[in-house]
Amino acid sequence: MTALSQLRKAALALPEVEEGTHFGMVAFSVRGKGFASVAKDGQVRLRLPDAEVEAAESAHPSGERIVRKGTLIGFGVPLADINGKDLNALVRAAWFCRAPKRLAAELAAADAGTRPADCDLPAAIGRPATNALLGAGITTLAQVAARTEGELLALHGVGPKAVHILAESLAQKGIPLR
Repeated sequence: MTALSQLRKAALALPEVEEGTHFGMVAFSVRGKGFASVAKDGQVRLRLPDAEVEAAESAHPSGERIVRKGTLIGFGVPLADINGKDLNALVRAAWFCRAPKRLAAELAAADAGTRPADCDLPAAIGRPATNALLGAGITTLAQVAARTEGELLALHGVGPKAVHILAESLAQKGIPLR
């Protein structure tokens, strides 16, 4: 069983995601394009390509296709019927479906462990923390400084040790953590 908080955490961990409402539903978008929402009945609705919808239907029989004007646009499933791991994967797939190509390519590169040229994150934070930061679109210490300790710790893979190392690196540059 999964809650709205899990959906929120999964969506907001992705680059440039904004939370808002759409027809009274909690909704998440990337650069103005919606990719996930939760209806009042607790069903999460995800914009997915056809192949992803078919896979989701096989894995989650309580879910259903979302069709608009005769065109398949996504998949809906009750939050209570999906585990957190599967929800994270579906949210990520929906984000990739709606994100601009360059932004999606940057996240795919981060997933592959490729560091952008301007990345100045210290290697001492470790691979899981680095991947979590890159996956959230955080590639520089200046971008780290714009976050709070709590926001950093909320990223899966970033722990207290990594935050301590990041704070020390920022302090050496005379930049405080927000």
